[in-house]
Amino acid sequence: MEKAKVAVFIGSASDEATVAPCADILKKLGIPFRFTVTSAHRTPERTAELVDSLEAAGCEVFICAAGMAAHLAGAVAARTMKPVIGIPVAASPLGGMDALLATVQMPPGFPVATVALDKAGARNAAWLAAQILALHDPELAHKIRISRERFKSDVAVAGAEIEAKYC
Repeated sequence: MEKAKVAVFIGSASDEATVAPCADILKKLGIPFRFTVTSAHRTPERTAELVDSLEAAGCEVFICAAGMAAHLAGAVAARTMKPVIGIPVAASPLGGMDALLATVQMPPGFPVATVALDKAGARNAAWLAAQILALHDPELAHKIRISRERFKSDVAVAGAEIEAKYC
């Protein structure tokens, strides 16, 4: 198994379905990753060990998804100088606003790049991690360009289908 370039941490197993689109995109782009559960509060020692061991093994980007207090991304940012991307998860009666604010409001010097809530955020976290890695990987940059061209094409096709249906 190739060494992980990206680590994807979820704060609870219940977040798996929400964050799975992130893993799907990393797979499609051929980016080796580790996807696991760890908690800033329930397993702080495990979180620290994972960050330290993955970073030592060459991991370049950390993606962290958590709901409610959502301290996982911040806890990881406190342990590494590698980029950390936070995915706030809507897991409380506050609809994710608590997780969003906890993820985005980091102290100076410990930034977390924060994406949208839930599955949309999971997808963009993968794309952002890919773009970070592509800074030094021309083959990956090419894959991202091809994907973006496909996105453009998909919009054109959808537009033509809607126009044919209603015009």
